[in-house]
Amino acid sequence: MAGNRPQRRGDRPGGGGQRGERGDRPERDKRDRSDRSDRDRDEDREELDERVVDIKRVAKVIKGGRRFAFRTVVIVGDGKGRVGAGIGKARGVPDSIRKGSDHARRNMRKVALYETTIPYPVIGRHGGAVVMLKPASPGTGVIAGGGVRAVLEAAGVRDILSKSQGSPNLLNVTMATLDALEQLRSPEEIAATRGKDPQDMLPFWARRREEGTRNE
Repeated sequence: MAGNRPQRRGDRPGGGGQRGERGDRPERDKRDRSDRSDRDRDEDREELDERVVDIKRVAKVIKGGRRFAFRTVVIVGDGKGRVGAGIGKARGVPDSIRKGSDHARRNMRKVALYETTIPYPVIGRHGGAVVMLKPASPGTGVIAGGGVRAVLEAAGVRDILSKSQGSPNLLNVTMATLDALEQLRSPEEIAATRGKDPQDMLPFWARRREEGTRNE
């Protein structure tokens, strides 16, 4: 009889709702994972020194006219010898900064430092920019400006002398500074390559300090 017809699975009360809930579960899981990754990314950002060096408005010529966007140069470092630079482009400034920061984190490199400075003078080049870095004794401070200072302080350098020549473009200056830092090697590595005493590869004030300690 029609009145005693057994109900099918799809006709059960709440059956459609249960299937809907199961269908929504993957979306909820995806949102939860996205929220967790955002929180982890925010916590990671708090641990690193992030600096915006330059923001410029750029234009791309297309068939229908010009499309404007922002280009951002971002420096990220841990203050312990690791530093990286990134470039971000987007139609909005916040998005361009976020992209530049993510790019800089992926490009972080380890730099060979000696205490609060660099072990020896070095010259970096990029485009038309030339940056010269020279070690300085403790208490000197960072004698630099613009993109050079941002890179050095993010890397953890506290005492150094610098000079920038050629192109004043902040992107070129920043990349030239990174090129100089990437050339650095520890005094032990340089001494092993040249067959000399590692003490001879130290900055002059460090050598004097070591000699005074030996004489005592």
